[in-house]
Amino acid sequence: MENKFKHVAIIMDGNGRWAKKQNQLRTFGHKQGSQNVRNIAIAAHKAGIEVLTLYAFSTENWKRPAEEVNYLMKLPMFFFDKFINELMENNIRVQTIGELSAFPEETRAILAKSVETTKNNTGMILCLAMNYGGRREILLAAKRFAEDLNHGKINQEADEAVFESYLMTSEYPPVDVVIRTSGEQRVSNFLLWQIAYAELVFVEEAWPEFTPERFHEVLNSVSQRQRRFGGI
Repeated sequence: MENKFKHVAIIMDGNGRWAKKQNQLRTFGHKQGSQNVRNIAIAAHKAGIEVLTLYAFSTENWKRPAEEVNYLMKLPMFFFDKFINELMENNIRVQTIGELSAFPEETRAILAKSVETTKNNTGMILCLAMNYGGRREILLAAKRFAEDLNHGKINQEADEAVFESYLMTSEYPPVDVVIRTSGEQRVSNFLLWQIAYAELVFVEEAWPEFTPERFHEVLNSVSQRQRRFGGI
């Protein structure tokens, strides 16, 4: 199948619930889920996706138990130590969106190192949404937009395209497909502006069991939908 999609976004849900079904700790689910990032990223790259954005840590995830949050802070180190060479071999470029300043220094350092190491790669962008919230992103963009408007840097006729330039994803194409794993049917404050015309897919598989084959199956299914973008 010829790929029709430039930007795919995934809400990686169900790690903890999946682990409990395996009689394991929630942290085991998060570790398995982080390994699956590698599988799906490479599958997306091979499918010709330009940008794969993964909801890795939301602004609401701070509400989780401290022990779990601390473990999640260590996952980028585990992931990139293990898979950075494969990302390089596949020409995948790592980028992030979100307010990383809230993270521990060692977490910020490994994310910065991964972005720097892969910055010259020309293949798919693997974008990790970290300490990210859609409402927060729009609020921050609106504040900067208003400031520039007040200082005459933009004019009163500024349109949606101008406003989009203030978003964290300003260099990315609009999201074509949003996939949420583990059966929940909501977008949970993820890329609220960017998914205005995205196709939404909710699958029953938890993130650790969402395979590349299932990923391709979802894309094949969505490609059969007629996208009208408000037209007839």
